[in-house]
Order: sequence, then C-alpha cells, then structure tokens
Amino acid sequence: MPQILPGSLYDYPKYYDLVFGSDWKAEFDFLLDVFDRYTSGRTMRVFEPACGTGRLLFRLGRLKLDVLGLDLNAKAIGFCNQRLRKYGLPESAFVGDMTDFRLPKKVDVAFNMINSFRHLTTTRQASEHIRCMGQAIRKGGVYVLGLHLTPTKTEPVDEESWVARRGHLQVNSRLWTLDRDMKRRRELFGMTYDIFTPSGHWQLYNEIEFRTYTVPQFQKLIRDEGSFAIHAVHDFAYDIEEDVELDEYAEDIVFILRRK
Repeated sequence: MPQILPGSLYDYPKYYDLVFGSDWKAEFDFLLDVFDRYTSGRTMRVFEPACGTGRLLFRLGRLKLDVLGLDLNAKAIGFCNQRLRKYGLPESAFVGDMTDFRLPKKVDVAFNMINSFRHLTTTRQASEHIRCMGQAIRKGGVYVLGLHLTPTKTEPVDEESWVARRGHLQVNSRLWTLDRDMKRRRELFGMTYDIFTPSGHWQLYNEIEFRTYTVPQFQKLIRDEGSFAIHAVHDFAYDIEEDVELDEYAEDIVFILRRK
C-alpha cells in the first residue's frame, strides 16, 4: 500500500513539474510561433499568471526574454525562482493572486496554457482576471489562454490518465469527473498521483473544482470585459498552421486574445 501524502500536488513542486512538464516542448514551440505570427512588434517581455514551477518561463528566459511569473503557491514560486537563478536569470516570479495584481511594466505576451484559468470559479473572479490581464499587456500584444471547454453536441471527456518519468522518479496521474452541474457551472474532479521511486510508493489525492465554459459563455466573458478580442483559435495539438472552429464540439482550445 502507498504512503499517503498530505496537501495538494501544488505543495510538491518536484512532482508537479514532472506531471505537467513532460509536454513542454510542444507548448514552447507553439509560443515561439505565436510571438512571430500574432504579436504586433517585437516580443521582449513575457508574463505567465499561475506559472507554477516555471517550466516554460525559464526556457523563454534563456532566449534573452524578460520573464515574469505569478502564482498563489509560495512553494511553487520558490522552486521557479531557484530554477531561474540556476540559469543565471533574475528571480522574477512572485506570489500573487491572478485576480488582483499589477505589473511594474506592460508585457508583450502572456500565457496560461493548462486550464489554470478555470480555477476561478465565479464570473466576478474570471472578469477580474481578464481586467488585470488587460492592464498587464500592451496594445497589440496577446494573451495565449488554453482551457477545456464543455461541448454541447457530444459528451465531454470524463477521465484522463498519463505517466511521467524523469530518472528514477515516476508519477502516474489519473483525473476523473466526480460531479458536473452545468446550471451552476461547476465541475468537480478527483485526481490521484502515484509517486514511485526506488525507495517507495506514495500517493496524493486531490479534489479540484473548475468553472465550466461553453463557447458562447467564454465569448460573452471576453466581449463583456472589453479589453481583448478573440484573434485566433487553436487546440492542444499546438499547430500554428491549423485554425480550429469554435462550434458545439469544441473542447480542448487555445485562444489567442489580442489586446485592443
């Protein structure tokens, strides 16, 4: 039997980084394509709200970009800054709330790639985040926002599992739907992380609440806030050459939001 670990995955940056860092290359290359295709003017300053361990930030920093990151979890921020320092970069990640922050200087591009936006479980929180992002990004800049929408013409995916390895460390992850209430716009997920090393087996169990978005609901949020326009739509294949249609089947979507 595994030993049960207390807390959430966010409290264990090493494991979090492995679980969500294994697919960094596709996201990283996609972001570079976004800089070239969608940003008016040169990309020099980049910001990631909900940056976690900074799996993409430090790589962008190594390209001589000025990078900033924000996250609520102090352990994740500590890990991120330690990594930035390791590569001779400024420790530019800070603890903060993605619904209430101000940057010292506007950025050219911001990105939030893996559904963290849906942790904001009310319309007010989501609107405040978009407002803050509008203040953070210069005109003509873009916000790359990835999230799972709820399709209305087919059943959404209810379970996912994946395995990530690095050296002698392996983490098996499983995510499944516990409850979905479309009227209240609430999804509750269970998630387990089984951690294996040569010396033992540990397990984390978390429950995660996400806000649901259909295509019209997300479009209304962006329209009502007013700082951004939906400039392009892609999916989690991260192919800059392939535009995706926003229809009743849309699910794994990456929005390119252009700052007005």
